[in-house]
Amino acid sequence: MQKKLSEFKIGESGTIIKVDGEGRLRRRLFDMGVTHGAKVILKKKAPLGDPLEITIRGYELTLRKSEAELVTLDMKGDK
Repeated sequence: MQKKLSEFKIGESGTIIKVDGEGRLRRRLFDMGVTHGAKVILKKKAPLGDPLEITIRGYELTLRKSEAELVTLDMKGDK
């Protein structure tokens, strides 16, 4: 099952299969470790859904909801 990171509920996890976006924004996500194959766990979500805190590659990262919309994950086998 595929899902956008912005649609995750707290505690859900998955593996990144696609990062959309262009130019500087896409490069910024890659620089932060948001790349194909990385495992992600949603740790916290602000009351209005923005920003999101995730664990990726062993560290905590905060993303805007608009950035999380660009990241597609595969939830197969991840619970």
